[in-house]
Amino acid sequence: MTRALLIWLPPAAAIASDDSAPAAWMRIEDGIVVDSGQDDGWVSDWERPCDDGVEDRVVALAPAADVPLRWLRYPDAAPAQAAAAARIDALKDSLGDAASLHVVAGQPASAGQAVPVAATTHAAMTAWTAWLTARGLSAAAIIPAAAAVPPPEADSLWAAELGGERIIRSADRAWASDPELDPLIAGGLNVTPLDAETMREALLLTLAAPPLDLLSGAWKPKRRWAVDPAMLRLAKRLAIALVAVSIAIPAIHALRLTADTSRADKAVVAMAKKVGVTASDAGTAETEIDRRLAAAGGGPLAFSVPAAALYDAMRDAPGVSLKTLSHRTDGTLTTTLAAPRVDDINQVLLALQARGYRITAQPMAGTDGQQMANITIRAVP
Repeated sequence: MTRALLIWLPPAAAIASDDSAPAAWMRIEDGIVVDSGQDDGWVSDWERPCDDGVEDRVVALAPAADVPLRWLRYPDAAPAQAAAAARIDALKDSLGDAASLHVVAGQPASAGQAVPVAATTHAAMTAWTAWLTARGLSAAAIIPAAAAVPPPEADSLWAAELGGERIIRSADRAWASDPELDPLIAGGLNVTPLDAETMREALLLTLAAPPLDLLSGAWKPKRRWAVDPAMLRLAKRLAIALVAVSIAIPAIHALRLTADTSRADKAVVAMAKKVGVTASDAGTAETEIDRRLAAAGGGPLAFSVPAAALYDAMRDAPGVSLKTLSHRTDGTLTTTLAAPRVDDINQVLLALQARGYRITAQPMAGTDGQQMANITIRAVP
């Protein structure tokens, strides 16, 4: 469903003298005129909330007194070229400073058709937009009222009453009627009144397909981005859900880690209890087990701990070979290493030092030309 408010703009001079004067209006729903008047009766009805899916549209008609119309023909020009030429020719034929004029041309549907062109002033456009804004209206289009009058038969003129204004239409012009000038312009042509029903039908057709819109060029409304309230609510909900999930994932992970750690600690305490170690937590149990292993020559002082570190360091130095290896009860590992170069042995020593072991080394020359070193490794870092 479409709902349109058609409102006639007062002449610019009338706005300057009395901005509160009521204007003619017409309310249209789905192409049917449902109400009209020349008062402020449109205000309460138009401001009522409309149902979802109803499209509201405000269209203003500019008076012919301020916006006369001409139809120019360019038979050999393309539609866009004809429109550009019509604007230039209308500007040349207009009186006054070109900078103060607002000239708008419609674009014909095909080549050879007449081009409607309207000329008004920027001052009038300023007055009309301010008049609409003061009434809380934002026009989707401002159409010259003269554009709604259909063309007359050959060798005749139409005289139409539209929005309280009398408009004269010829084959190529439309202007506000003037009792003194009309006979001079008409010459010997007959001026025929246009009946109200035909005028109303022509007006509805004009609203459906406006031949031109004064809200163009410098007066074209800037595009405004509207935020859909429903989409905004959805975005807020998604943002809240995202924050909740972002907090919940690490929280759940921390809870699981705490639970797993607690179970592991309980398992350590239970295993220690089986070997006669009574402890309140895993750390205490581990300390007591290490103490007992040290007293028995095991644990960190055992042969396997420094020996494993030595073999792991030698794995990254393929040229190093092991000549002798012995272990003392204090946890010291003694070994003799041989390699083609001293740098290869140093690579092993640096790897052991990186693990936190205390290293002493005594280099010597081998009988086969290899470099050798007697090394001691403290088993406890």
